[in-house]
Amino acid sequence: MAFLEITAVSKSYSVGDRNIVVLKGLEFSVARGEMVAIVGASGVGKSTLLQLVGGLDRFDSGTITIGDTDLVRIDDDSRVAFRNQHIGFVFQFHHLLPEFTALENVAMPLRIARFGSGEANMRAEALLKEVGLGDRIGHRPGMLSGGEQQRVAVARALVMRPALLLADEPTGDLDERTGGELQSLLRRMHENHQLTSLIATHNLRLAESCDRVLRLEGGGVRRA
Repeated sequence: MAFLEITAVSKSYSVGDRNIVVLKGLEFSVARGEMVAIVGASGVGKSTLLQLVGGLDRFDSGTITIGDTDLVRIDDDSRVAFRNQHIGFVFQFHHLLPEFTALENVAMPLRIARFGSGEANMRAEALLKEVGLGDRIGHRPGMLSGGEQQRVAVARALVMRPALLLADEPTGDLDERTGGELQSLLRRMHENHQLTSLIATHNLRLAESCDRVLRLEGGGVRRA
């Protein structure tokens, strides 16, 4: 049974007097618990697709359903609440707050959601240990390597215990060895946290580690 269902989704942008079509009648589904890679050339719309699924942008037509929630049928406030509670994001660049420690960065979504500091810190610490950073809890981002910073970002993405993980070029800013380590981490976290994952990537090793690979081109997808 599909957990993520994308039906006839189209998205275009106006640039001056031009209308640029990015997605056109896009259709595919992802089963609950599946890890799916989206590959394709730069500029083909992989990031746009993740932004639409994550409710960060609106699509022109079609439907996107996550579980029992139809993103078309909920208002902006409900979309924000749904995204914060049920979707985790990992981006190419970690976007950590430099003035806060690893623990504080990971706990931030919980504090925003008004969890008490005790529970927020406990859950953040447990995740940092799970991603292999138990000895870096008090370090600020500037004291961490690129791979360690991205591990903090993965922990932050999962601290609200989302059902869906969206990752946009998560290894794109890492060297081959560190990227391979993050690939293994994403697979392990996917399984340990019973996630459904959609990963946009140019990294063929990461794509091949997923359950299925879809190629985005010409506004639609096909099996790679």
